[in-house]
Amino acid sequence: MKKTISILGSTGSIGLSTLSIIDKKKFFFKFDLLSANRNYRLICSQIKKYKPNYFIISNENIFKKVKIKFKKKKTKILNTFDSKYFGKKTDIVISAIPGIAGLYPTINMIKFTKKILIANKESIICGWDLIKKNSQKYKTKIIPIDSEHFSISKLIENNQLSEIKKIYLTASGGPFLNHKYHQLKNVKPQDALKHPKWKMGKKISIDSSTLMNKILELIEAQKLFKIPNEKLDILVHPESLVHAIVELKNGLIKFIYHETSMIIPLANAIFDGELEINKFYKNNKNKKNRPNIKNLTFKAVDKKTFPIYKLKNRVNELPSTSIIINASNEILVDQFLQKKIPFLSIYKIIMAILNDKNYKKYAIKKPKNINQINTIDLWARVNTLKKLNKL
Repeated sequence: MKKTISILGSTGSIGLSTLSIIDKKKFFFKFDLLSANRNYRLICSQIKKYKPNYFIISNENIFKKVKIKFKKKKTKILNTFDSKYFGKKTDIVISAIPGIAGLYPTINMIKFTKKILIANKESIICGWDLIKKNSQKYKTKIIPIDSEHFSISKLIENNQLSEIKKIYLTASGGPFLNHKYHQLKNVKPQDALKHPKWKMGKKISIDSSTLMNKILELIEAQKLFKIPNEKLDILVHPESLVHAIVELKNGLIKFIYHETSMIIPLANAIFDGELEINKFYKNNKNKKNRPNIKNLTFKAVDKKTFPIYKLKNRVNELPSTSIIINASNEILVDQFLQKKIPFLSIYKIIMAILNDKNYKKYAIKKPKNINQINTIDLWARVNTLKKLNKL
């Protein structure tokens, strides 16, 4: 019997990686729901190829165009995640809508799936308590599929927290690993988007260039695994082949090594590890050039080149600090991509937000629903823009 699968963010990098996996095992799956924002060409192509029961399009103009184009097709074209449209539980949901925009769809889909694979770190950072509460209520299994957190989950599954001395998330260092701080003053978006190892979306590529992605992943690890901040750190690992390291108190150190492809954690999560992964790489031109496992280097983060690392000890100082940091960063990344602010302003303005006179008023809140999360998120966004206007 075929399994049903849904992908939130089917035209993004994670969504496309998921589809490339399903394409090789297409007789095992049928599509219940796909969702996207504005990529008209890809949306139309996916409706024709995969024939999902539902396709949700968040962009109003694209939604109208697609709805007219496919009005005679079986796929229902929707503009909302309103639960009244959905029926039986799907077997697997991939949550891959980037940014805080992925929070509501993720929480809403928990009740309609047996297993949800989360690649949207912002959902966990901002709404983990709601996700956890709903997953327990609807008996939905939550599996993180960021390569780092997927690795951590595998590494610690047979260990108690009391046995763990330290967990390290590895950072490639991005395109500016060997740069000095003064060299970053004139960085352009096209420079920051040139990640040396991973093919990713624009937002996460910029986060990698500043090291913000690792700060967000530290928050994510704390929430997912209940790991205190003092047991977490970041190591620079330029080869990007080791994705997490667990140091145990008994002197043993464990790590997971795999090539720089989201195919590995995605495929293992979808198939519960019961597949031969090499089948997905038959035509991989880089297969002959895979680095030898001996060629691994690790070093401490250069805090001068990556000042965002200094946020590590502030991310959980108050209940909603992480929501504020995430919101401010989203605005700043967008502004940088539009060439409206210099690269080095990203860290400076986040720090200005954390030092704002009204910061504690919002950071101290413990949101109990999405509306309260959105209120805190909005304050951070509005005030980030205000501070930008003063540059």
